Amino acid sequence: MRQIIAITQVSVDGVMQGPGGPEEDPRNGFTHGGWAMPFGDDTLHQAIDETISGEFDMLLGRRTYEIFARYWPNQRNRIAKAFNKATKYVVTRSVDQLDWETSHRVGGDVVDEIRRLKASNGPELHIWGSSELLQTLIGADLVDEYRMWVAPVVLGKGKRLFEDGVPPRGLSLVATRSTPKGVLLNTYRPAGPLPKV
Repeated sequence: MRQIIAITQVSVDGVMQGPGGPEEDPRNGFTHGGWAMPFGDDTLHQAIDETISGEFDMLLGRRTYEIFARYWPNQRNRIAKAFNKATKYVVTRSVDQLDWETSHRVGGDVVDEIRRLKASNGPELHIWGSSELLQTLIGADLVDEYRMWVAPVVLGKGKRLFEDGVPPRGLSLVATRSTPKGVLLNTYRPAGPLPKV
């Protein structure tokens, strides 16, 4: 069985929208795009290198796929090499042709399709961004690990990693470290229902 790993840059108040740039995701009037970029340093870059060093495939929602497909095929760095090599599984109902090399469409019942994919042989499935898809997978208890890179900012609004309506669950902290610029690199695994009080 394959592990599904959510890799998410979040603010202290849980916002994951538009970390990479002003035009990345301005939906719903979000004006703080690029908020994570000032916090890049050698420790954070090392964490990224560790994340992409092994074999992995990618599980992406349509919007994140479109952002990535416009950018990564034109880059020549380690991240681009790893992303371009990975098989991309793209959850979409509206796009039939996926031009980024090694991309495959996932349609139909998303939860059933992802369960089948998870049960297949292959490397880990990394989800980068893809907030709407992530809400669906969290609701279906399909995420095996959360790698949350928490930047020391409060954004006040925007799409959150855990939106209203996700089921209450416990998480176990399995690894943590901090960067010189104050980013907490936390890894959590699901720990079942909330304990009874």
